[in-house]
Amino acid sequence: MSGLGLADPERENALLTGIIEAISAGPELGPLAASVARLIVAATATDICFVHVLDDSDGALTLAGATPPFDCQVGRVRLALGEGVSGWVASRHQPAVIAEHKEADPRYRYFPELGGPGYTSMASVPMASRPAGLVGVLNVHTRQRRDFTDRDVRLLTSIGSLVAGAMHQARLHRRLAAREQAAERFAEQVIAAQEAERQRLAGDIHDGITQRLVSLAYHLDAAVAALPPDEVAARELRRARELTDLTLNEAHAAIWGLRPPVLEDLGLADGLASLARSIAQVPVTVTGTDCRLPEHVEIALYRIAQEALQNVVKHAQASLAEVELRCDASRTTLRVSDNGQGFDLAARPGDETSYGLRSMAERAELVGGRLTVASRPGLGTSVTATVPGRSSR
Repeated sequence: MSGLGLADPERENALLTGIIEAISAGPELGPLAASVARLIVAATATDICFVHVLDDSDGALTLAGATPPFDCQVGRVRLALGEGVSGWVASRHQPAVIAEHKEADPRYRYFPELGGPGYTSMASVPMASRPAGLVGVLNVHTRQRRDFTDRDVRLLTSIGSLVAGAMHQARLHRRLAAREQAAERFAEQVIAAQEAERQRLAGDIHDGITQRLVSLAYHLDAAVAALPPDEVAARELRRARELTDLTLNEAHAAIWGLRPPVLEDLGLADGLASLARSIAQVPVTVTGTDCRLPEHVEIALYRIAQEALQNVVKHAQASLAEVELRCDASRTTLRVSDNGQGFDLAARPGDETSYGLRSMAERAELVGGRLTVASRPGLGTSVTATVPGRSSR
């Protein structure tokens, strides 16, 4: 038997239309390779088709698409350039045809999972295009002997060239997705490390400083009780006792700041509400709706709100502050604003406020977002963190 049987224009048009639809379906490499394999088998009256794609190192081929029953082997079969017939085609950028006795061909390598002995003839062509270069290798196999003609090889090569650009874009999309996942994992690890260090510091303060302050308070109480109330020493000891209580309260506040409410249980909106209630110096209102985000993103937004409110308390001289949380499909926005004295950003480089703003900006950037600040002297300040929309947990 010879010829691929694509002389019928209707079959050629059906193949081209199917390939265009497969390319247009989306940027994922796996579905594209699987669709191309099915289309080629249907159009060429071959029995199976394998689509091998160069990996990201360009040093090996990975099975990216196959027709049943070998579709279960996708992602599992890998061969280096120059290895097997497909590796030979990839390294030489030349087609290869074997009509029979594959095992006798020095280029052939047996893959038990791909059922080689059950298929007699094969044609293997490079998938390449001028802008994309070599992308992979396209193989077709038949159970019965078939003499693949030059026209057959040219047709398969043309098909390979047609899909090479789309395969190249799919590879780039896969690389980009992998980088985004790596960046998100890095952000998770950084934030987890920051929170672990905060937990350690909170534990050190609680187990060390606060316990010593409590012990100091007991000793001061005992010393005051042992002296006449009107003596100067007693008055100074009572003053020291008041300072001890003040320092103890500040230590407790520091511990609470280092160990916020568990966002996993409360959610970001309730965590922000709890944060607002902890600010005694300025009334803080919280508006918006809750939206569950990845834990490291919620922690980053919580810390941004915490830093912004600390700036309000320390610098704004405000009588009111507001925390607003808004979510939609594309982004989550956190805004902390106040009616305080405001400031000129350009006129205050390097001061404590600028340091706090840099810290908030770094947190936003770490989770793929950005921070904007709007402030004018006498007109208050607004700090807005915007992060890309993420799927809920």
